[in-house]
Amino acid sequence: MIETFGTATPSRARRQKAISELIRGQSIASQEEVTEKLASLGFAVTQATVSRDLEQLGAVKVKRGGVLGYALPEQFAESDWSADRLARILSEWVQSAEAAGNIIVLKTPPGSAHLVGSAIDHAGPPEIAGTVSGDDTLFLVVRDGYPMDVVLHRFRALAGQE
Repeated sequence: MIETFGTATPSRARRQKAISELIRGQSIASQEEVTEKLASLGFAVTQATVSRDLEQLGAVKVKRGGVLGYALPEQFAESDWSADRLARILSEWVQSAEAAGNIIVLKTPPGSAHLVGSAIDHAGPPEIAGTVSGDDTLFLVVRDGYPMDVVLHRFRALAGQE
């Protein structure tokens, strides 16, 4: 069977459901751990497949109780994404911030840009039109009418860099 991009096959849907249940039920720290647990459930998958599944599910690594592990977007309560949490997330995960035109470029550790982007999106700062997350780089598009130096200073301060 040929799998087309963006369409979930029945086997992929079952596998992703199993991954979601694993993440909701226990602390999962690595793709290797997901692969092993899926194998114990009868799924024969590669780490590359698990990586794609985790990305499609929106799973990100977060610290909870001092332990780093995967979490799904729905596992975050709305209060987790408040402006107060934004400062904590930025200070923990943003390594640098610089301006490029009307874009702020944030650098994070590998695999962390999505977490920071989600926090910014949920906090909804009015000066940010949107975010684009890669693996370790995040672009914040600053709306017209907001002075870039002021916005950049705010994000650097929240990240503990000023």
